[in-house]
Amino acid sequence: MTTFDARPQAALGARPPGWLASVLVEGQACACDAVFPFHHGTALEPACVATARRFVDQTLASWSAPEHVFDAQLVVSELVTNAMRHGGGAAQLRLLAHGPELACVVTDHSHTAPIATAPDVFSEYGRGLRLVDALCAAWGWLSPGGPRKVVWAVIAG
Repeated sequence: MTTFDARPQAALGARPPGWLASVLVEGQACACDAVFPFHHGTALEPACVATARRFVDQTLASWSAPEHVFDAQLVVSELVTNAMRHGGGAAQLRLLAHGPELACVVTDHSHTAPIATAPDVFSEYGRGLRLVDALCAAWGWLSPGGPRKVVWAVIAG
């Protein structure tokens, strides 16, 4: 059973856009789909965030989508960092493009829901999902069963 959820800040509510749900839940193919698997030994190392940003840069260059690179790198950095800190490490990064939209999808090793908290002024951490919310048309998470969670964010074109 797949469970959907999204934080109150998510623009589209509790479900990913239809095209993304059909790919993530139903396994339908997407013309522009790239997957980067994190190695278990490095999934908790800060260097995996830089590796994820390079993957975004290379993938979007190959798709001729330079307009998304900066936002996608920032979103992916935040999602991978959250996976490292709160999700037992990043398992996979997936980029999907559908028309003018780009989805950044990070799978981690936890069922813990991502929460966009309001950090105090002096807090060193806690702003990542607020940034994701500001840059994306929608974001949320789903639990497809098993020991993992999928966090998705859609950047509008």
